[in-house]
Amino acid sequence: MTMVVEPIKTRIFSAGENLVDFIVEYVQVIEENSILVVTSKIAALAENRIVPFTSKEEKIKLIQEESDLAIHTPSTWLTLKDGIVMASAGIDESNADGDNLILLPSDSFAVAKQVRTELAQRFNIKNLGVIVTDSRIMPLRKGTLGVAYGYAGFKPLRNYVGEPDIFGRPFKLAQANIPDSLATAAVVVMGEGNEQQPLAMISDFDVEWRTEDSDPDELKIPLKDDLYGPLFRDLNI
Repeated sequence: MTMVVEPIKTRIFSAGENLVDFIVEYVQVIEENSILVVTSKIAALAENRIVPFTSKEEKIKLIQEESDLAIHTPSTWLTLKDGIVMASAGIDESNADGDNLILLPSDSFAVAKQVRTELAQRFNIKNLGVIVTDSRIMPLRKGTLGVAYGYAGFKPLRNYVGEPDIFGRPFKLAQANIPDSLATAAVVVMGEGNEQQPLAMISDFDVEWRTEDSDPDELKIPLKDDLYGPLFRDLNI
């Protein structure tokens, strides 16, 4: 079985539109055991999470208000929001109509749950995953990767602890992060510019399905246990 990631080209999504109705314009069939990827941009636009861009100072103030921590860097603001390190609290001018800023969805996990519930009912399927995604940066690496701001329908971790490697040695720490890995696979084919592909469908990938709600904290790790913890040692977070 080889995983398939198919980007879906659409028209431009307008603020205030119904997200699920927009999705079914372009997704007429959803097979059992599929994962739908939705960019956070259209999820935020559906919630009218847009703010007029009046000045650089207003944008900085908004970034600080939307962040749990905001540090100015030569290129942008390094921020901590909802337990994720990201640039500018996810606030973006790109792909915004007019002089506006697009914020992140108010609750990406709630969005993923709602989309999953409605689509599962419409297409009469049980095993369906949904990921709300955007791009992120990694320390000391150029370029962006995908990140899952919210997800629903499957368990997020594949635990290898205690299992043998190819030489029989047991893994001590290895856990695979499924949502962020799939988000990265989707973002690279959806594109970061004017591709106009805010949706993607992933098939032929094995996950552990579930119908109960995802816990927004289940992928978070305490700072004291985090690999990058020493970089934040002197910060009050």
